[in-house]
Amino acid sequence: MSISKHYSPEQTEDKWYAHWMEKEYFYSTPDEREPFTIVIPPPNVTGVLHMGHMLNNTIQDILIRKARLEGKNACWVPGTDHASIATEAKVVRMLREQGIKKSDLTRDEFLEKAFEWKDKYGGIILNQLRKLGASCDWKRTRFTMEESLSKAVLKTFVDLYKKDKVYRDLRMVNWDPKAQTVLSNEEVIYKDKQRKLYKIRYQIEGTDEWLTVATTRPETIMGDTGVAVNPKDERYTHLKGKRAILPLINKPVPIIFDSYVDIEFGTGALKVTPAHDINDYEIGQRHNLEVVNILNDDATLNEAAQIYIGEDRFKARKLAIADLEAAGQLVEIEDYQSSVGFSERNPDTMVEPKLSLQWYVRMEELVKPALEAVMSDEVSFYPKKFKNTYNHWMSNVRPWCISRQLWWGQRIPAWYMGDDVFVAETAEEALEIARTQTGNANLSIDDLRQDEDVFDTWFSSWLWPISVFDGFERRDDLDYYYPTNVLVTGWDIIFLWVARMVIVGYEWEGKKPFNDVYFTGMVRDQKRRKMSKSLGNSPDALKLIEKFGADGVRFGMLSCSPAGGDLLFDEKLCENGRNFSNKIWNALRLIKGWEVDPAPANAEIAQADQVAIDWIESKLDQLIHELEDNFKTYRLSEGLVSLYSFIWGDFCSWYLEMVKPEYGKPISQHTYEKTLDIFEKLMTTLHPFMPFLTEEVWHQLRERKEGEDCIVSQWHKSGDFDEALIKNMALATDVISKVRDIRNQNQMSPKEAFALKAQSTQESKALTEHDGLKSIIIKLANLEDFALLADGEEGVSFISGATEYHAMFERKIDAAAERKKIEGELKRLNGFVTGIGKKLSNERFVNGAPEAVVAKEKQKLADGQAKIKILEESLAKLG
Repeated sequence: MSISKHYSPEQTEDKWYAHWMEKEYFYSTPDEREPFTIVIPPPNVTGVLHMGHMLNNTIQDILIRKARLEGKNACWVPGTDHASIATEAKVVRMLREQGIKKSDLTRDEFLEKAFEWKDKYGGIILNQLRKLGASCDWKRTRFTMEESLSKAVLKTFVDLYKKDKVYRDLRMVNWDPKAQTVLSNEEVIYKDKQRKLYKIRYQIEGTDEWLTVATTRPETIMGDTGVAVNPKDERYTHLKGKRAILPLINKPVPIIFDSYVDIEFGTGALKVTPAHDINDYEIGQRHNLEVVNILNDDATLNEAAQIYIGEDRFKARKLAIADLEAAGQLVEIEDYQSSVGFSERNPDTMVEPKLSLQWYVRMEELVKPALEAVMSDEVSFYPKKFKNTYNHWMSNVRPWCISRQLWWGQRIPAWYMGDDVFVAETAEEALEIARTQTGNANLSIDDLRQDEDVFDTWFSSWLWPISVFDGFERRDDLDYYYPTNVLVTGWDIIFLWVARMVIVGYEWEGKKPFNDVYFTGMVRDQKRRKMSKSLGNSPDALKLIEKFGADGVRFGMLSCSPAGGDLLFDEKLCENGRNFSNKIWNALRLIKGWEVDPAPANAEIAQADQVAIDWIESKLDQLIHELEDNFKTYRLSEGLVSLYSFIWGDFCSWYLEMVKPEYGKPISQHTYEKTLDIFEKLMTTLHPFMPFLTEEVWHQLRERKEGEDCIVSQWHKSGDFDEALIKNMALATDVISKVRDIRNQNQMSPKEAFALKAQSTQESKALTEHDGLKSIIIKLANLEDFALLADGEEGVSFISGATEYHAMFERKIDAAAERKKIEGELKRLNGFVTGIGKKLSNERFVNGAPEAVVAKEKQKLADGQAKIKILEESLAKLG
């Protein structure tokens, strides 16, 4: 079989993905096996693949592929979220480009256009995930607005209504003037902004006295219905019972006294605008103030403002400032730093407080089992630090506003007749309820009016772990796959989504929705800035895959992604991944290029080869043991780096050199087959991280039967490993490296052989008295002999471990340079030994650290002291 010189991702990836799809390896259906289930955090149907998606979905794919290799019934459910605000905005923009206004369409006509848009563009991101290698069960792809999932949303709302856990209320809400819909508190992003604080004079009615008020929003003066001061503020006690005249419109409003007012802020006098500020609204409620709404839904001024009608709020602010200044009522303008709320979906849109009638979920009782589940680790968070964040939010939870003033989404199943409300899953059921409650059997559906609003998108996606299995309609899939094993998501939606899914799990299933939650960090650039289009620091995900291959990009993402920490992305990491692929490919070409002799090798070579095989197998078992711990705690980056080091270093740089036959000579069949076995195990182990490369190498290693693919091979389980052999081989490879350094330092040819003698220690005896290890050292260091040092023998010395070795060749020594070198090393070692000594003299460390850790530190101390002794003796010999 001819193997190409270079590994080619472009020729490999599409081929193997198509093969996996054809074999239905991603497809899952309930059977007798243990399930391993992940539900994808559904990306917005409007979305395209970005770096955050790549990280999140690479991690999910790693976990699902490992489970598949372990023989579990791996089920990764993909899907998309209908994303009410974002999608409606895109559809409205599309219609505008076609010369159509949303207002020109009926609701049904608009939804028809929206579904057309979704069908055309909505699957882009899922197709892009295939390029990454995502092994989702695509037959199970779900969409939050498909019929079954929408029915689940209506069913749960009706259920909560019957339990008195949802209600309708007139309250101050967060309003997005661009999307023209209400936002939940969690959808408001607060940013520190430099603003202006305007000090404005209000005249006291019937007097020549003026009261100076401080405000950041002079454009809402026309909505003021009072001026508030603190009752303890002696400057204003004489104003009790008086009224102030509003500037601009000359309307008198009462001066009220309320302890909310901060005496130290501004002038100590506060304009009260109940319709446009949550705190002002509460003050107004306490003092029975009038509520005057001067803003339209798009944040332009309405007729109630009397002036600046139709102007945008910020344009109205400029006009108000100019008019106040002209009237001599603008006293001063100060710079002012404050936190301002912006829409999560429209980041440049400042949220407007607005009084509105909306639907809410009562959260106080719902959160209790969900809070207990996480705090008791029934649902385990990784990293654990996010438990504190979760606890804070859940312990201070507020009612959740779930109605949105949009058309794209599940329409709220509430019907109205006068002041009566009838909640049901269908119009027919609502009509029956209405007839029963009113006693009017002649009512028709035309007598009822359905709520115009739709549900918050999160009110559908909080059902995701149940609804993707149609769990509100049937039990077969849900009973098998639920609870899911792990949720992989960003910490930024811990409240918006994670907490709410836990709530749903206990409210409707009486158990958790997932065992673990792994929170990924943010993908940032090298300056620690969040990646975004506006900064121009977010690379095109698909172009990265095109340049480095999916495996190279997956490697690059994971190799710098500490558990739960932010990922500082650099394209060079993907280049490292590509180089790693080429290293493995070159190892394949080397092995497949060997001539194989079916006859056994001579005894010396066979013994050395067997030691190398035993060592690499022990080292692999040790690695797998560590990898299992990494997987259990989601330290996948650490696991990948360890695997990378093993393959590049232990396998390619050392093992293959140990067993490589002399030039022109064959390798024994036994060693060759064992090498292929080890390479296979490595490809299976690496497969979850780099699936395409490993599948290709797997098939190049040996002829395969139908269905004998790497993706469904068997995960290698860690067995007992020979720690003594691992330790002694580490000594051997260090000796070999030091011999090579000696050659380089003395400008000797690698082919120039000499004898190596070792000071008699436990370490050196373990090498010189072990024929296999001795043969490996002689072969790789190109030695004439390797033995213990006899009395009187002396060569060019070096230290490896705690042993002095002598390379037996003549060398003219520069005594001064050698002394300087030894003194420098002694200084370093003395500092090292002092540090270890201090650590071991600390009783808290000795008594508190694990026994193995303390023993390791003691060994470091002993080794350091032994090296110091050797160096001091060498220094003494120099005189």
